[in-house]
Amino acid sequence: MTEPSGGSTDKPRRPVVVPAIGLVALTAIGITALLGGLSEAPENPEPLSQGAVLDQGRYQTKFVESRVTVEKARFDFEEDKRFVELVFDVTNTGDDTSSVGNPPEKIERAFTSETFAGSLVKITPAFPKEAGPFTFVRVKGGESKQLHPGVKSQVIVRYELKGNQQPPEKIVLDVGTFEFEEDTVLSVPHWQLVSKEVGDTFMPEIKARVTLPVKKGDAA
Repeated sequence: MTEPSGGSTDKPRRPVVVPAIGLVALTAIGITALLGGLSEAPENPEPLSQGAVLDQGRYQTKFVESRVTVEKARFDFEEDKRFVELVFDVTNTGDDTSSVGNPPEKIERAFTSETFAGSLVKITPAFPKEAGPFTFVRVKGGESKQLHPGVKSQVIVRYELKGNQQPPEKIVLDVGTFEFEEDTVLSVPHWQLVSKEVGDTFMPEIKARVTLPVKKGDAA
């Protein structure tokens, strides 16, 4: 019987030794790559819940609650309206009156905001565009769009529920903060949302992720 050529003369191959620290580094890089790259690794915002208070730089904010309210029809031919409301106690800690604003339609546009509601950079679940948001400051005898310095104000962010649409069980808010910096073009100091450059755009840094259970059954 003929033996396989070279079968008895091949030397056993030596195992390749990879330092443990190298494996750890490679694994970390691999995971980061899967998550979208080194510059886009997910943030770890502070988890907050109902009743928490957050220092946002320009604003001191308490996350009061989320609730369903019913606005009674004024006429027989009208129907009652239902809303999901986000309720905040907000104090403008700056020196100037500010607009309450609105949550941004897209998170990519949030970095330009100077308003309180602009810091609510992501609201989950998302509501249809026609549902709102309707944002206002509740004041004695009505509503306002302004937050005055040093005054604690109740801010409402409201979304309308259409037809038989059911409210979510909870609302999750990704919230940013503000910093007072000088504009590099106009050389005028102003408040701006803390952001970081990602690719060819700026993305707001998420300071806190707030979870609010939705309370049902209140009447407006």
